[in-house]
Amino acid sequence: MTTTLMSPKALHTLLADPTAHTVVIDCTFDLADPAAGRQAHHAGHIPGAYYLHLDNELSGAKTGTNGRHPLPAPDDFIARLRMLGVNNDTQVVAYDGNGGVFAARLWWMLRWIGHAGAAVLDGGRQAWEAAGYTLEPGVPDEPALPEDRGNLELRAALVPVVDAQDIMENLATQARLVVDARTEDRFRGENETLDPVGGHIPGARNHCFKRNLDRNMRFKPAEQLRAEWQTTLGQTAPEYSIMQCGSGVTACHNLLALEVAGLTGAALYPGSWSEWCTDASRPMATGD
Repeated sequence: MTTTLMSPKALHTLLADPTAHTVVIDCTFDLADPAAGRQAHHAGHIPGAYYLHLDNELSGAKTGTNGRHPLPAPDDFIARLRMLGVNNDTQVVAYDGNGGVFAARLWWMLRWIGHAGAAVLDGGRQAWEAAGYTLEPGVPDEPALPEDRGNLELRAALVPVVDAQDIMENLATQARLVVDARTEDRFRGENETLDPVGGHIPGARNHCFKRNLDRNMRFKPAEQLRAEWQTTLGQTAPEYSIMQCGSGVTACHNLLALEVAGLTGAALYPGSWSEWCTDASRPMATGD
């Protein structure tokens, strides 16, 4: 199983192997136009790839206080994956046209339900095409009969998760380092267009997810990621860090980069800033 990044060549080889059980999932999304990702998928996708929508299938019901992209119930998520034919031994490869941002969310969620065989296509759809491989239009047929559907089961989580109460307690203990994946201006509380309040969790450090990528929108080499992340983490061991962002999506990109770098064990705060800022009693900071 590949558990972090997969190259277009490796994926192409897997798809040509009739003995390999591989499911490819397109996670392309546009926060400003939620319908655009599915439309792009229908226009052209990696042959056989299914589509999962960030708002509807990679998130649960919103209450107004649990963030913009709360995690779905594990059983609901597993049921959807079974409908795509995912088994316990399936290699799932997620991709998007967004530098891996939304694919990394699916990658993390698969680890959250205990499925290790999850990878992100490095460079996404653009890298696939640049390698000379074709896209196909239309909507792939999902398995129609129960016997064709997957047998994926919930297993022990491979990733740690924290909630708002854990973050609140950490403000007092400072036992763990919180790292915010949003852009620098939003971290400072400037140009906030997605959430009702701008700012960040007090004491958090900023490491924008875009820093994980090179000019070709592929992940930087592991050695470079490790050096850059060690600068952000400082003296904090990765297992004593918490990744967050606006709504628990781009933070997964940072978690994937840490995994590639060999700096494992960081936790995700899924609610992130969009949950945190809904309660005025929670401390908030602006600036650097």
